[in-house]
Amino acid sequence: MVTLAQRIGELRTERGLTRPALSAALGLPKNAAEKFETGRQTPTQEQQQKLADFFGVSLFYLRGESNDRTRQDSWMDGAWADEEPAAPAGRPAPRPKAAPVAHGESAGAVFDAFAKNEAFRELLRTTVLEVLRSPEGQELLSRTVRRELDRQR
Repeated sequence: MVTLAQRIGELRTERGLTRPALSAALGLPKNAAEKFETGRQTPTQEQQQKLADFFGVSLFYLRGESNDRTRQDSWMDGAWADEEPAAPAGRPAPRPKAAPVAHGESAGAVFDAFAKNEAFRELLRTTVLEVLRSPEGQELLSRTVRRELDRQR
């Protein structure tokens, strides 16, 4: 299983950034990225969210709990649909990208194993729908719809 420290190093390298450059981009002390990657310091929840946002990945992926990079605000889109959703006219249907598996790394992560369980999926779906019905969830949906409409223009 990939650790948070390994994942940060992997994502930073993919972007071609030095450790100090990553720290600067996130508004953190110069040696923060080095401490995160060497495991001398664990990023706070807020710092983990900044890292996930910066790299455009989910917190599950950043923490090594999943091999799926998909952001949490879009991961439910057809994640467990029995059939693929129809693509809007003029746009191809999005295809999920499989994350590469490093040599010796297990292809299944903890969350991936849970995702195969029907009872867990139903509980998760129910929970997500309850959250989306809340005022905060409605605001999230509103922002997402606005962003998507702006992107289509």
